[in-house]
Amino acid sequence: MEINQVKRFQIGSMNVEVHSDSKAAGAAAARSAADALWKLAETRAYFGVIFATGVSQMQTLDALTSIEGLPWDKIRGFHMDEYIGISADHPASFRWYLRERLTRKVSMNEFYEIDGSAPDPEKTADEYSALLRAADPQLCLLGIGENGHLAFNDPGVADFSDPRDAKIVYLDADCRRQQVAEGWFATFDEVADAAITLTIPALLRVPKLIVSVPGHRKAAIIRRVLSEPLSTDCPATILRTHPDTTLYLDLESAAGLEGVLVSQ
Repeated sequence: MEINQVKRFQIGSMNVEVHSDSKAAGAAAARSAADALWKLAETRAYFGVIFATGVSQMQTLDALTSIEGLPWDKIRGFHMDEYIGISADHPASFRWYLRERLTRKVSMNEFYEIDGSAPDPEKTADEYSALLRAADPQLCLLGIGENGHLAFNDPGVADFSDPRDAKIVYLDADCRRQQVAEGWFATFDEVADAAITLTIPALLRVPKLIVSVPGHRKAAIIRRVLSEPLSTDCPATILRTHPDTTLYLDLESAAGLEGVLVSQ
């Protein structure tokens, strides 16, 4: 693929874009998010937006926070998950990540953090669910884990019909190994084994999903997401049913797609 050339496909209801590198993919995802934010601001005094974390979101958030004139003052922000028992100043905390990469860079109307260090995680999950429902998010920026998880809905706990909007989950070994491989923790044993996460129905209820998944470590799971039957064995397959989802890949994460995609 030549520099700046983009390949576009559709699998089910999901749009797929393959860009030359992670920076180009992140910039494209950010432009799409910016367009959505401006459009929402035309008709709404305030609106909710859900943000993901992790390596996959770095280029997207860097590009998005660099775009001038976005209606941050109308946005009520949420995040997707947080480890239980980790303080907000821990370098692997998602609160820390979003403060560094988002909320300290822009003046959002409000940002609701998941307090993973609160003494009653069940109560925290229920309260966060209520905040999310009240805000009725219209846009979600997310990624896909190496085991196919969405937020922290790993294969063993993912539920496409989950009755809750946020819940406590226990992380599987693949998910925990990914956190070490990406440098968030030094060893497997240091990775928290439980988290509060938004559920899959809560994410799919959002009208527009922008999914950023760059890097060679994601190539195998992207092939599974786009080729396997819908199943909680690979939770992200459910994204193919959402009416307005775009998946942004780079050449590395798309490396396993030969024979899977048919160009439009």
